[in-house]
Amino acid sequence: MIDPVLLRTDPEAVKRSQRARGNDEAVVDEALAADTARRSALTEFETLRAEQKEFGARVKAAPKDEKPALIAQAQQLAASVKAAEARAKEAEAALEAVAMRIENIVVAGVPSGGEENFVTLREVGSKPEFDFEARDHLELGEMLGAIDMERGAKVSGARFYFLRGVGARLELALMNLALDRALAHGFTPLITPTLVKPEIMQGTGFLGEHADEVYHLPAQDLFLTGTSEVALAGYHADEILDLSRGPVRYAGWSTCYRSEAGSHGKDTRGILRVHQFNKLEMFVYTTPEEAEAEHDRLVAWQEEMLQALGLHYRVIDVAAGDLGSSAARKFDIEAWVPTQGAYRELTSTSNCTTYQSRRLATRFRTESGKTAPVATLNGTLATTRWLVAILETHQRADGSVVVPEALRPYLGGLETLTPEA
Repeated sequence: MIDPVLLRTDPEAVKRSQRARGNDEAVVDEALAADTARRSALTEFETLRAEQKEFGARVKAAPKDEKPALIAQAQQLAASVKAAEARAKEAEAALEAVAMRIENIVVAGVPSGGEENFVTLREVGSKPEFDFEARDHLELGEMLGAIDMERGAKVSGARFYFLRGVGARLELALMNLALDRALAHGFTPLITPTLVKPEIMQGTGFLGEHADEVYHLPAQDLFLTGTSEVALAGYHADEILDLSRGPVRYAGWSTCYRSEAGSHGKDTRGILRVHQFNKLEMFVYTTPEEAEAEHDRLVAWQEEMLQALGLHYRVIDVAAGDLGSSAARKFDIEAWVPTQGAYRELTSTSNCTTYQSRRLATRFRTESGKTAPVATLNGTLATTRWLVAILETHQRADGSVVVPEALRPYLGGLETLTPEA
């Protein structure tokens, strides 16, 4: 939810954000009207409640013979207070419903436009070149005995898979490398639940326009998470955090589930876009003033990982129209996939400012002693999809794959993945 004070004092800023995202700005005027109605209803309720309190004292002090009539008036006043309280609650719910339709306010500098209007901030490394016909990650994975899509489909359906042998080991090596890097940067590791309550899913902003990508279990009214960000955002819901010693950082290791509605073509081959995968997600609680600097730190830690794996990549500033509802700014890192001749997203890191914490009532105590919403940020540090770029980038003519040096200690010193006989 957006800051109600900003809505009230600078509605044009909210409208600018809506326009940049390509969203309807009329909802801002609806929210303003709902806020006015809420404040009016609340004032009426508080005025009547004050009258009720004052009248109650008068009843207590009245002579015995006057009390019956005064008690009857007090009962009428109590009924009026109860009705006014109900109207105030209805007005509050109406404001919340319309305010929930306003996505997070994009920060200054975010490019306007849609998916194709991103800005490339930098390219790092050299594109891999081969003097042989490169194989794609699935062909390599099958030769190595690392990926089994056929049996994944037999067991679970399309876009499920088995990682086996060196494939399973490679993913675990990648995740453990990321975990060690996260620990070095002060993150506390968490293995998170992958089923969450509706209010947690709603609070993180995942039940908006992308709700069709989320798996729901109606009988239990629980949602399967597409990222541990959801559980991590809910971890401190309704709490006051101590940020006096700096940001609170968590690294969430979880299996993730996405329906991947609408993806097609090359995306459906292999393990690029699948329904289930593993991921190590960085999640940070910090002060709003520190959020942008922390965002840059998250990107830097992601880049360290990709450089350690010898991948060519670019960092992009995602356009406003391609941001998720909770992100005020998002940087994606896309690695070069040789057989597709294209960059494909490997990491995403978002500054969600106070949007999620307002919904989930996560606060911190300021220097003045008052409480205020925290800022939340998230960013991928490793995920199954990275195997696509690793296998294709480091392949050799005979179908073997050179193991990036950073991963070798996690594979018992293994330097090369070789095709099965």
